[in-house]
Amino acid sequence: MGAQRFVKSMLLLVALILVATIFFRNSMGGGRSSKDLTYGEFYQNLVTKKIDEVTITDNDAAFKLKGDTNTTYNVSLPPRDRNNLNAALDKASLPAPEGNGLKVKYDRPLFSGPVAAIASMLLPIIFFIAFWMFIIRQSQAGAGQALSFGKSRAKRLSDTQPKVTFADVAGVDEAKQELQEIIDFLKSPDKFQALGAKIPRGVLLLGNPGTGKTLLARAVAGEAGVPFFHISGSDFVEMFVGVGASRVRDLFDQAKAHRPAIVFIDEIDAVGRHRGAGLGGGHDEREQTLNQLLVEMDGFDPNLGVILMAATNRPDVLDPALTRPGRFDRRIIVDNPDAKGRREILNVHIKGKPLATDVDLETLSKRTAGFSGADLANLVNEAALLAARRNKQQITPSEFDESVERVVAGPERKSRIIQDKEKAILAYHEVGHALLGKLLPNSDPPHKVTILPRGMALGYTLTLPSEDRYLMSKSQMLDEMTVFLGGRVAEQLVFNEVTTGAQNDLERCTEMARRMVCEFGMSENLGPLTLGRRHHPVFLGRDMNEDRNYSEEVAAKIDVEIRNIVDSCYDKAMQLLTEYRDTLDRIVNVLLEKETIGAEELDRLIHGEAEPPEVTPTEPPTPAAPAPVTSDGAEKDKKRTPHGFPQAGLAGA
Repeated sequence: MGAQRFVKSMLLLVALILVATIFFRNSMGGGRSSKDLTYGEFYQNLVTKKIDEVTITDNDAAFKLKGDTNTTYNVSLPPRDRNNLNAALDKASLPAPEGNGLKVKYDRPLFSGPVAAIASMLLPIIFFIAFWMFIIRQSQAGAGQALSFGKSRAKRLSDTQPKVTFADVAGVDEAKQELQEIIDFLKSPDKFQALGAKIPRGVLLLGNPGTGKTLLARAVAGEAGVPFFHISGSDFVEMFVGVGASRVRDLFDQAKAHRPAIVFIDEIDAVGRHRGAGLGGGHDEREQTLNQLLVEMDGFDPNLGVILMAATNRPDVLDPALTRPGRFDRRIIVDNPDAKGRREILNVHIKGKPLATDVDLETLSKRTAGFSGADLANLVNEAALLAARRNKQQITPSEFDESVERVVAGPERKSRIIQDKEKAILAYHEVGHALLGKLLPNSDPPHKVTILPRGMALGYTLTLPSEDRYLMSKSQMLDEMTVFLGGRVAEQLVFNEVTTGAQNDLERCTEMARRMVCEFGMSENLGPLTLGRRHHPVFLGRDMNEDRNYSEEVAAKIDVEIRNIVDSCYDKAMQLLTEYRDTLDRIVNVLLEKETIGAEELDRLIHGEAEPPEVTPTEPPTPAAPAPVTSDGAEKDKKRTPHGFPQAGLAGA
């Protein structure tokens, strides 16, 4: 913007100079020094063919004589003799011998008479005033930009802005309690100081994306009643050296001037990454900014009454000097909510939304295990949008059921047409997942199975855990892997052919088996060992990467163990589906007719309580070329526990 403003100003200046030149030229007769002659002398030279060229300007003329091109002669033309003059000019402009090829030019001024006289007086004054204003404005703009370049971009929360309080935050009771103590200290520090307690220097909010870290900071700003400055970590660093450190100093100077105050830095990992990670040594701009931040938090000038809050979802990349006691004294974990927390979050987001009487938020909170606060907010909003799209006056349970699937798997794709043969493969694949999910005691029960395309999946089995889970046993992991392989086994069992639909199932199954062997020590042959250590590449800071700390012999044993685990799960899935082949066919025929089966109907079909349509044998389809997009694409968005184990999401497609 500054460069564009400068270019526009320079163009304006050039235009003024050109206009001034034109005015001066027209008002002063071209601005040439010359000799004055009488009209008679001019006419005599014209008739005798001594004039080389002449320029006629209204009632004046300027001409040059042959052999004397360096001198210009001026003459005033009488109005009464213009006809004779024009005739003589026409004759002289003819080629020899009638004339001498005189060059005649007519220069008409823009203004003449009194207007030209007034313009000649006012224009220089206007030009110099405009030029002076231009110089002053440019100097002021340059000085302002130079002075504000190192200023902090932190924004202070004003009293007129709508405030967020702790009443608007739910599902994080422990975090609210920790932050409430900070607020109490700011409001009434005497009772803490009487006991010798010191206010914490910094509070670091840690948690997965969408858990409400920034919302908690806004609530602290609304509850504290003290000045609140907020800034993003990326706002400090610029391409110019020293700007980030200057902005840190200015930020804390502003906070000191309004203390007691709270400073909140969102995404602090953008500026607080581990030092010495790159090839630039310790002198690059980001590290200078971090050094200044460390000094401001705990230096020779303590910031009494200034509390620094920060939020990040990457605590592993932060510099140890930043997270030590004395700087960030408190580390508050903001985790995904449990069933009670999800119920409270739903109560917050349904305020002002008309709900049908049969909406059961308690059941909905249990069905959304693994959802973060942002997921729940999106779920309620999607339900409201669906109700409005269907012209309903209230949000019904069907909208909430649909919104859960939209959050987990994506929007439904009714326009995608699937051929009958592929639909049969898809049905057996999904029922293979669902049936094993019902038969295996340690797996998450299926909530819904469908062959309607949604998101990137051609079909999916939605599994929802009955309770929150923070640990997984070996038997639970083996049963989950067996469910993953159920779709592939069903295809092999029924059609004696496999497709590309199990690509993501195999990927997840192999990854879980590898973690069992290498991370969790669940291999009987290799024992309770962690194989492979983490190291930190020089270019990526503290981003995690695996480094082999075992021999080739052990690597071969790892491969064998992984293969044995996957093969045992595959054999178990084949055994169960072969034993329950009639049930598999019965459920598939109902699914092909209804396209969607819920958990209750699935139970009835497994126990033979429902009357399914007549079972017709399905012919194996003609093998098709591998599809570029598999039906398991949406499984990558699966909800996970804090330990990274599968929890609520797609069991396979």
